Amino acid sequence: MTERTLPPGPPSGRRGPRTVLLRGGAVYSPADPFATAMLVEGEHVAWVGSDGAAEAYAQTADEIVELDGALVTPAFVDAHVHATSTGLALTGLDLTGTPSLAAALAALTAFAAAQEHPGGVLIGHGWDETGWPEGRPPTLAELDAAAGGAAVYLSRTDVHSALATSALRALTEGLAGQPGFHADGPLTRDAHHAVRRTALARLTPGQRRAAQRAALARAAELGIGALHECAGPEISSEEDLTALLELAAEGEGPEVFGYWGELSGRGGVETARRLGAVGAGGDLFVDGALGSHTACLHRDYTDAPHTGTAYLTAAQVADHVAACTEAGLQAGFHAIGDAAVAAVVEGVRAAGARVGADRVRALRHRVEHAEALDDKTVAAFAELGLTASVQPAFDAAWGGPDGMYVQRLGAERAAALNPFAALLRSGVPLAFGSDAPVTPLDPWGTVRAAAFHRTPEHRISVRAAFTAHTRGGWRAIGRDQDGVLVPGAVASFAVWAAGDLVVQAPDDRVAGWSTDPRSGTPGLPDLTPGEPLPTCLRTVVRGRTVHLAAAG
Repeated sequence: MTERTLPPGPPSGRRGPRTVLLRGGAVYSPADPFATAMLVEGEHVAWVGSDGAAEAYAQTADEIVELDGALVTPAFVDAHVHATSTGLALTGLDLTGTPSLAAALAALTAFAAAQEHPGGVLIGHGWDETGWPEGRPPTLAELDAAAGGAAVYLSRTDVHSALATSALRALTEGLAGQPGFHADGPLTRDAHHAVRRTALARLTPGQRRAAQRAALARAAELGIGALHECAGPEISSEEDLTALLELAAEGEGPEVFGYWGELSGRGGVETARRLGAVGAGGDLFVDGALGSHTACLHRDYTDAPHTGTAYLTAAQVADHVAACTEAGLQAGFHAIGDAAVAAVVEGVRAAGARVGADRVRALRHRVEHAEALDDKTVAAFAELGLTASVQPAFDAAWGGPDGMYVQRLGAERAAALNPFAALLRSGVPLAFGSDAPVTPLDPWGTVRAAAFHRTPEHRISVRAAFTAHTRGGWRAIGRDQDGVLVPGAVASFAVWAAGDLVVQAPDDRVAGWSTDPRSGTPGLPDLTPGEPLPTCLRTVVRGRTVHLAAAG
């Protein structure tokens, strides 16, 4: 990809937004499935078409970008992110993929020794005991010894439990009396929320800003043009969300749309409005996570004699959805286990009976994660107009016959998780995200995970998955016109170095029809597992370049 700014010519009398012509590549657009060029005027796409027709704009464009065969697509939208925690994982101790308990403790020792932490807290993320040969997390004594006496917070990969050293526990008032407290093991539930608040409260504004900058920069490098930040009193803070929205407003990276996860009865609607959030939802917890045994189930876990944790009842869900609907504000809930999802469905239906089903449907209230769904629940999502904000990388990380899902639920229940194909068939809108730092920011990897789901009947086409990770994120916040490259749309796009463009679908007959030129189906990169993923050359948000790969 090369670019050149044209020298000033004779006065043309033209005044208006700056124009950029991209040509000589492939432009993924429903306006022209064979487009090779695109014109951008200011913040919007002005034209899409062929290189031949682009000559008419070449003489007046302020800049010409020679794509040299590169692919132009809408920028991705990550519909579920925790930016500060993601940035801390990028800049702090990342235990993702650590092969053993011993290796995790050694990494902690090295990290603590390299830090200056008088009075501060060291933060890390990503440990997962289910893949360790020891088969267990560290004891408190092992953790303290590895940390060298430092106050340390280490969130598990699912962020629903954490390890906390004795020094951090001592800083957390009333910890021992909180639900989820364990004297010698990971903390869950309210105890986990308490130590997390203690750890994050000790971040300086400079540390927080550096972490948020790191997260936004990483997103831009990956062709992500917008993020949905899922904030709330139990996951971050008002100060954290305010700082992130202010940073994003500076315009140097992706756009950020905030959600505030707090019940209306506790002032959640008013707080969401005051903070500038687009919804009172996100991580408003109905339950926890499967890895931490806190997702709420109808039947016991296979490897634990209980059904997990219920944080909200169907009645509380109904009250929140009704209040949000009356206020014209989108609601949303974190729900993973089948019992938690059932509580959301029951609550949303009750809210519809109270304030009007059409009004409830119109706001497209969200369910985050929504992993354990049967056919009846999928149909209820469609009936109630719910948006499924889902994370295909969860299946890639924990699905399959030897994965954590099977350990927790057994093979039959595990195989039913994340039924993306059934949701699409029923007309349920999908918005894809990462839940970073739970799984990394990785949009093409996310599309691949959906298209090559570990349970074949849940697979969807690459095109459908790509749509869920681009336009789906915009539709989830009520902006149906964005996330597509057509004249008049917002110019948020990415340029990719990619191999051959193909059409991939789970059904060979569909794939065969789609690759026929008469179908007018544009191709996307080959995402077959093992093939290299596309490399982002440039990310543009509302006409502004926020990432440009180094030459060579």
